[in-house]
This record gives sequence, structure tokens and C-alpha cells, in this order.
Amino acid sequence: MKKGVQVSLVKRFFINIIKSRYLAFSAVLVLLASILLQRLFVLQIVNGETYQKNYTLMIEKQKEIPATRGCIYDRNGNLLAYNELAYSVVIEDNGSYNSGKQRSEELNAIIADTIKIIKKRGDNPDNNFKISYENGKFEFKVSGTARLRFLADMFGRKTVDELRYNEKLGFDEKNATAEQVMNYIMYEKYNVSEDYDTETAYEIAIVRHGLSENYYRKYISTTIATNVSEETVAAINENLSELQGVSIEESTFRKYVNGEVFCHITGYTGRISQEQYDEFSLVDDSYTLNDYVGKSGIEAVMESQLRGQKGSTTFYVDNMGKVVKVLSTTQASPGNNVYLSIDKELQETIYYLLEQEIAGVLYSHIVNTKEFDSSTTTTGDIVIPIYDVYYALINNNVIDIDRFANENAMETEKYIYSIFQQQYVDVIAELDYELRYGTDNFATMSDADRDYITYLMDMIKEAGILKTSAINSNDKTYLAWKEGSISLREYLNYAVSAQWIDITSLAGENASDSYSDTAELYDALCSKIINMLVAELDFHKIIYQYMLKDDIITGNQICMVLFEQAVLTENANDFTGLKNGTLSAYNFLKEKIRLLEITPAQLALDPCSGSSVVLDPTTGEVLACVSYPGYDTNKLANVVDSQYYSALLNNLATPLYNFATQQQTAPGSTFKPIAAAAGLTEGVITSTSIIETKGIFTEISNQPKCHIYRYSGITHGHINVSQAIGVSCNYFFYDVGYRLSLVDDVYNEDEGIAMIQKYASLFGLNAKTGIEIPENAPHIADEYPVMSAIGQSNHNYTTIQLARYVATIANEGKVYNLTFLDKVTKADGTLVLDFHPEVNHQITEFSENTWTAIKNGMRASAMETLCLKDVRVEVYSKTGTAQQISNRPSHSVFIAFAADEESDTHMAVATRIAFGYAATNAAEATSNILKYYFDNENVVDGEADTEIGQDILD
Repeated sequence: MKKGVQVSLVKRFFINIIKSRYLAFSAVLVLLASILLQRLFVLQIVNGETYQKNYTLMIEKQKEIPATRGCIYDRNGNLLAYNELAYSVVIEDNGSYNSGKQRSEELNAIIADTIKIIKKRGDNPDNNFKISYENGKFEFKVSGTARLRFLADMFGRKTVDELRYNEKLGFDEKNATAEQVMNYIMYEKYNVSEDYDTETAYEIAIVRHGLSENYYRKYISTTIATNVSEETVAAINENLSELQGVSIEESTFRKYVNGEVFCHITGYTGRISQEQYDEFSLVDDSYTLNDYVGKSGIEAVMESQLRGQKGSTTFYVDNMGKVVKVLSTTQASPGNNVYLSIDKELQETIYYLLEQEIAGVLYSHIVNTKEFDSSTTTTGDIVIPIYDVYYALINNNVIDIDRFANENAMETEKYIYSIFQQQYVDVIAELDYELRYGTDNFATMSDADRDYITYLMDMIKEAGILKTSAINSNDKTYLAWKEGSISLREYLNYAVSAQWIDITSLAGENASDSYSDTAELYDALCSKIINMLVAELDFHKIIYQYMLKDDIITGNQICMVLFEQAVLTENANDFTGLKNGTLSAYNFLKEKIRLLEITPAQLALDPCSGSSVVLDPTTGEVLACVSYPGYDTNKLANVVDSQYYSALLNNLATPLYNFATQQQTAPGSTFKPIAAAAGLTEGVITSTSIIETKGIFTEISNQPKCHIYRYSGITHGHINVSQAIGVSCNYFFYDVGYRLSLVDDVYNEDEGIAMIQKYASLFGLNAKTGIEIPENAPHIADEYPVMSAIGQSNHNYTTIQLARYVATIANEGKVYNLTFLDKVTKADGTLVLDFHPEVNHQITEFSENTWTAIKNGMRASAMETLCLKDVRVEVYSKTGTAQQISNRPSHSVFIAFAADEESDTHMAVATRIAFGYAATNAAEATSNILKYYFDNENVVDGEADTEIGQDILD
């Protein structure tokens, strides 16, 4: 081909390309690609580092602003619960990490350093975790379904049913021990270094758990410690540069005025539980699992009024969860204030009066002896051996026997512990011998051996080793054991052969394959029991008890430990006197009880508790509702002091129990006005009917005696109903109860009980009083009408129910529904709600003559009560001594009402001292209440009332 032709073809080719539509398209693509490449070069190469640092993922979030909780006041505007400004140490997980391992290491180190700073200044990290760590042991704080739910959360299971055997961890998640769970949480879940001591690792894990709950909300802080000191605040602030994410936040801390006195009424606040959250969220979706709510008392009852309305802040966070821009803020609204009908000063006075009176009863019955056999005497003559007081200091944990083994134990503590160690070895050796080779019948053993073995048997029953459900109660060997006619070894050997022993508890599920015969199984059982006793603190206490009884240790040494453990304020003279023997432990302890340096609540002997409720009978308002002993709500509010709470649970005086609204006992002779009303209204007696009292009532089979005849052999003679109330004549009211039971002159027990129940119901004793806090339902007697008429049989009422009953007598028939509430106001004082006791019903069945006869009798009773002689106002009262347990003192019960017409003040009161011996002891406390209420007398002096009277009236 010629050259010219070739050029022409090339030209034509390029001309065609230029004219083609693809050229424009290709050019555009090339241009766009060039721009994109240039832009990518600028973004990634030229400005890449800058853009990486400033990159923000703008996500809109909302953070709640907590509302200030409303206050609780008494009827006169005195504060009972309020908020105090406090500082909290908090942490946010806002660091940047290259790996999960680095995150754990750095976070754990920051938390550990922060906790070290906090504890060095005398503060402690918060601990609402469901597992505690005390004395080197992990223990669950929850049980049952709550424990299973906790385990499901810890092991990442959606439901309890998903808990399973964990092959990696080597245990069943559902049956995991507290130690297994914590080892998993600390070392597996949160990678806490084993270089930390166990306590620090435990505390780190608790904070990490709190952080994990806010993992996707890193702008929400997790609290490490609440209400810390200014020293801690300063130390944290000084180290902020090294404590990534840690800061100090201002918050409010719930505080209670004299919480011990008002604990059962006000209650306390605490971190919301999952159960509360589920319940509250149904009606209010603003609740979160970080909220603090009312846990008991009025705090819980009035939660919706007290809590206030939360505010919120709307803001943007970046891809790391950090706040980058605040958009808007809505301020929180404070909660409403709640006013109670309670009179603060009256409540406080009664509480300390009760303590004085109970301490006085206790003081007066302590005798300088080792033992007392209560089976040989009446309940009124029971005394308290001083050796029971020594042991009570150990048994009720006033003295901490665990401290005896500490390196820092004092001289006397170390000496006692050294003696105990030898005694423990001897006791264990003896029990091991009894288990394996013993032949002595249980009934012929010493008291100490029987107590040790009884504890041992209770222990294996509670642990499920001895399956009580499998035992044949008609089995000859079992009956022989119950009678004490065979040995421990013989009984337990038989229990193994009869398959009453759970062998899986000895060596797991394959236990049946582990032992070739019954002998080997029994040997394993013996070893299991002995090993279990090592950790049984209550078993150790029994050993200490017999060390005291056998004079292996002395009362003086026990008293010296009270100083060494700072239970008592240091007193060199007393300590030296106890050490050299110039001061006896008997005189020392009695003096400390008299001065209330050792309280009835600490000893938990009879008596150690009491209650008193005061109403205004004209309005039905509750002026005081006192239960002794109480507890310090400030140690349970906000963040629970776990050690204190554990002490409350183990206190044998049961301070968590409300004796005013929950303890039920027979009313004793305080019930007689009701029997009188029934007799008068049913026409079996009149106000002028005379009954000859003969001392022994012979119309029924048990032939009960009048109290005066039982003690002195005399009778009350010929008396009418008012006189019978005045002298509390049992015989008279036996006769009334008998007459109420007659149908066509034939004794009919059902008819008599129906009458008793009818008239007790009229006085409101068939129903709860209506108060907002827990109250046990009353029980009117349903057997033995003759005994029921004097307040015995199986009557059971609380103190507040007796108070409503006596108020009904005072106002002649108005039975009120009671309430602790007075009003609710906004923070500015605007009234929101108003509360008044409502009349449940009016008794219309009684004539004026009936009310007069009852009141005349109660006035006569008051005039027979010596401690009421110097009360200025006219008092109407009734004593009651209610026997409940034959080997313990009777309950001391007293009801009264009085009025001062000049000042228009009225009072109805019921007082009970559980196991308080004589009714006059409750009367003595009540007389002082009356003196304070009507004349403002100073009746609290901080010392036991040792002038304890004897019962004249039953």
C-alpha cells in the first residue's frame, strides 16, 4: 500500500474517533477519575492525619438529670429525712485502646489506683454487688430465684433456664459457688491480673461490672465511691492526669435524723433492684437501673411523690461515645415533701424511755450465779444468771470472736484464743470418737456433749445431708433416737443403711460408685461432718459457752475484751480492776447495763424489745409508733454498709423487725373491757350484777384459778363488773365467758367463741389498722371462750391494734382507719394531698351505761397502779400480763387513755415489753409517757430505770 493511502487511512481513523460520541464520554470519565484521584490524594495523603483526628460520628443522645428527692417531715415541720450535698468518685470508659487486652490492663490499673486513694483517706468504694467478700470468703447476698437471675446475668444467659454446665470453666453455672463465680468474673471476664490481692481484684471487678452496664452509653459515668471526704476529693483531683476517665461529681445523699428511732416508719432509700425496676417501669418509663428509690417505710410507700421529675440534656457524641456538642437542657423538678402525723419529739422520748425501762427490768433480774432452772418456778420468778450475760456478749456478736485470731489481736484476745484452740481440738476429737466408736446413749451424755451433738444434727439436716423427708417417723430406731436411748453412732449408721443420708453430698453424683460398702459410706459421712464443723462459727460459740461455765475462761476476761475491741470507751481504772480482780465482772456489767453503755439490744436476753403506740383518740391520728430496738437507716440508705446489714441480720434482738406493727402476742387482761362489753350488751350481767369470786372456776374441766388466789390463796370477794376490771379479777371474767357460752343453760364452746369474736370485731380487732407500712393481721381467739374472756387462749394482736382498741374506748365507739400520713406539699409549700384518718365504723350496739361501766373500771385500775399516782391528769388504764412460753417471762402489756381538757390534748396509748415480766413494767413506761405528753416533764435521763415494781394486777 502506498504511503499516501496509509496516511489518509490514519487521518480518517482519528477523524472518526473525534467525531464519535464515545470520545466525549471517555473524556468525562477521565476527568472525573482524575478529580477523584486528586481528592483521595488530598484526603488520605496530604490531610489524612488531620481528618483522622477530627473525624466525628455525630449521634444524638440524651442524658438524664436526676431530680432532688422530696423531704419527709413530722407533723410540726421537723425534718426526718432530707438530702445532703455529697461528692462521688466516678469513672467513664472514655479512653482509646488498641486492643481489648490493653483496655482491660489500663482500666483495671486506673480503678485499682483510684480505690487505693479512696481507702487511704478512710473512705470505701460502693458495693451493691450480689456477692460479698469478708474474712477471706466470698458469699452470695441473694438466694433462690434472685441468685439464679444474678448468675444468668453474670454468665451472659438471657434466662435462668439457659444456665448450663460450662465445660470451659469446669462447673455447673446454676450451682456455682460464690468463689467460682468471682474467679470467673475477676480473671476470665475482666482479666484482672493475679498480681492484685484478692480484695483489690474483687473491688476492681465490681467497678468493671458497673462500667459494663453502661458500655454502650460511655457518656454515663459509673460510681466508684459515694459521699467521700474532702480529703479524698482533693487527692483524686491532684491525680486526675493519671486517672483517665475518673472525676468528682456533686450529688445528693439521703440523710435521716435520728434514723434509729424512726427507721421502721421512714424506711430508707437504695439502688433500685431489677424487680422494682420491672414493677415501676410499668407505670413510669423514666426509671433506670441507676436510680435510687424507696426500699422500705414511707420512702417506699410515697415513692411516686418523693422522687421528683428528672431533667435531661440532649447532645451529640462521637464514635467513641464522647460528648462533642450540647443541644439543649431541661432542668429537673424536685420531688414533693411528705408530712407525717408523727410527733418527732414524742417518738424520740418514748424510744429512749422504753430502752430505760427494758434495761431496768433486765438489770433487776440479773443474779450472780452460773445457772438457773426455769422449769422449777413460775414465769414471774425467772432470773438471769450472770454467766448468761457473759455468753450473750459472744452469742450476739457484741464481742467478735473472729478477731481473736487476728495478728493485731490484743493480749486478752490472744490468751482466750489460745485456750479456745486447745479446747476446740479436744471437742472435735471427742465428737469424732462419738461418731466412729461411741456407745453412750444421747440422754446420758453431759449437757455440753448433748449441745454439741444437737448442733451437729441440725447442721447436717440444714445442709440436706440427713434427708428429713426420707425419715420414717414411726421407725423404731428413729423413735429410740428421739427418746435419747441410743448413741449417735448407732443412729447415723442406721440412717446410712436406711438411705436417709444423701450420699451425693459426700462425693458428688458418682458417690455410689466411690464406696464399696456401708462402712465406707459411714466413714465418709463422719469425715464430712468433722470438716464442716471447722467453719461453723455458731458451733465455736457453744465451745466458748462451756469454756465460761467450766471456768476455763472468766467473766473478767470477757469484760476486758469489751475494752480491747472498743465496744466500751477506754477506762484504765476499770480495765486494771478487772485484770487484777479488784473489780468483779458481775458488778462491772450490771453497772454498764444501768448506765446503758451495754444495752438490752446488744445482749438480746429477756427482755430486749418493746413497743409503744400513741394515738389522738378524738381524731385517730398516730402521734408515735415506736419499736425498740431500731437500726441506723443512714447505714442502709444510698449504699448499703454490708457489714452493718449483716450484723443486723444476725442480731438476736431482731432490730429489723417492727415490734409495734408486726409482733403479735396475747393481750392478757387488757382484753377484759371487751369481755365486759360483751357481757353487758348480751345481758348476761348488768353494771350492778354481783358475782362471788371463789378463786377456782370449777365450771370447766381445766378449773383455772384467779391470779390473786394462785399467789395468795385469797379471792376478790363479791364484786361488780367495774370493780372486776379495776382489780383485774380473772374469776369474774371466767364467769362472764362461761355465761356467754350458754345455750339453754348448756355450755356451748362455739357459742362462746362466736360472742368473743363478735365483740372483739366491734373494737376493730378483726382487721389491720390501715397503716401504710407492713402490719401483721390480728387473730381473735377461736377456742376456749372462758380463757379467751381474760385475754388468753390464742388471741394475737399487735401493739398498734391494741392502741386503736383503747382509743375506741376513749372516744366511745369510733374505730378509725389509721394512717401515718398528714399531707403532701410541693417544694414551695403548695398543698398537693391531704390525709385524715377515716372512721371505719361506729359502735352503736353499746348503751351509755356500758361505756360508763368500762371507763369506771379502767379508772379504778389506774388508781390501783402505783406508778400512775403522780400523773397530773386523770388516767384510765388496764394492765395485762400475757404468758406465752412457760420457761420465759410473761409479756408486759398496758393500755391507757387520758385527756387534759384545758389544753384540749388527748392521748390513747398501748405499750408492750416482750417477755417483760410484770404488767407494771409497761405501766411504768407509760406513766412517763403521760408525764412527758401532758406536762412536758424531762423523763429521759440516759440510765436504766431500776425501780421495777411487782405485779399487783394481772
